[in-house]
Amino acid sequence: MKKFKRLIIACDGESASGKSTAAKLVSKKYNLLLLNSGLLYRYGSKLIIKHKPKNLVNFLNKKFKKISYKRIAKQKLHSEVISNHVAVLAKNKGVRKIINRYQKKIIKVNKRICVEGRDIASKILSKNPKYDLAFYFKCNIRVASYRGWLEIKKKVPLKEVKKSLNKRTLMDKKRKNSPLIKVKDAILIKTHNLSKKDVVLKMSKFIEKLD
Repeated sequence: MKKFKRLIIACDGESASGKSTAAKLVSKKYNLLLLNSGLLYRYGSKLIIKHKPKNLVNFLNKKFKKISYKRIAKQKLHSEVISNHVAVLAKNKGVRKIINRYQKKIIKVNKRICVEGRDIASKILSKNPKYDLAFYFKCNIRVASYRGWLEIKKKVPLKEVKKSLNKRTLMDKKRKNSPLIKVKDAILIKTHNLSKKDVVLKMSKFIEKLD
């Protein structure tokens, strides 16, 4: 296995496509800092649901200035209520600016990092710095729904999870600000027919080819 002085990986994909698990495993394998963008938006949603601020942009700006990513990552942020709120929040241009700035501050001081989300290759790591490798994750809706259902510990019917996933992915792809897209040079990973081990092996083949 190669040792890299610099390795910047972008992982984008649809809801419950397995991108978070893949990013986590490949980060562990190559000793990279993992930055999960979805957690940042989930944290923002949790705060808004709880505090109901009148000016959510100013409110979130203050909150994100005071908290470390490590503290965000330790919170419980995977409820169905938060999941449904996230796609709406992500459409807000002001909120995206706050979170983009937060992400770039972390990326700037880490040359070995894996950033996971929905606009990483197309926006966050499109330049200065640009990703060394980009992956795009897809999963058929039947498998994705089941994964999402297990993630929330079967607290709502599977049918509702499927409906919610379809809605969130459509909103991500259709939103005006930084929509979910697959950039031209991103490597497509279809996870519904692959085990976790297979996904990491497939990603590793491309990583090992880097100079």
